[in-house]
Amino acid sequence: MFIFIFCCFITQSVFADAKIIVLGDSISAGYGIKQEQSWVSLLQQRLAEKEYRYQTVNASISGDTTSGGLQRIDNILTNHAPAIVIIELGGNDGLRGLNLKATKRNLLQIIEKCKKNKSKILLIGMQLPPNYGYAYTNQFARIFESLSNEKNIALVPFMLKGIESNMHYFQKDGIHPTAAAQIILLDNIWPMLEPLL
Repeated sequence: MFIFIFCCFITQSVFADAKIIVLGDSISAGYGIKQEQSWVSLLQQRLAEKEYRYQTVNASISGDTTSGGLQRIDNILTNHAPAIVIIELGGNDGLRGLNLKATKRNLLQIIEKCKKNKSKILLIGMQLPPNYGYAYTNQFARIFESLSNEKNIALVPFMLKGIESNMHYFQKDGIHPTAAAQIILLDNIWPMLEPLL
């Protein structure tokens, strides 16, 4: 009796799906589209199709900044103990013209907390529209590459690669991708995510 119960416990523990946390903003929260259409939902489908035993948890909040992500990450790590954390934050910092040294510092602290938790990390890079000026947009874009190099973590240089100049793939606000764009976002992310699985 006791042996049977013990074996069941071990079996459930060994075969429980590991978790992938997506810590992001509106781009990953699926703003303006149905949740099942978002790239995070499409990721869960692809994982199942390819028989990767992972459960995706979307911890993205529309409008979130790196500061907000930093405030939330401890509870997320404690509650979910993720095997992988996908960090998709920073876009709102840039669009609001926030101090980019603070943005980098916030992302660095999030990364360090994830590393301490033994989670693998995929950092998602973003770019700003050119009307923010060359100096600011260049400094913003370099944040992600420098963090990837400094902390030796995987990087998707630009999540919106391939659709950035095609307004067919954006909602009326010109910022948020449409449902049709979500598979492209996933395809941009997948080559860097799959080696972590």
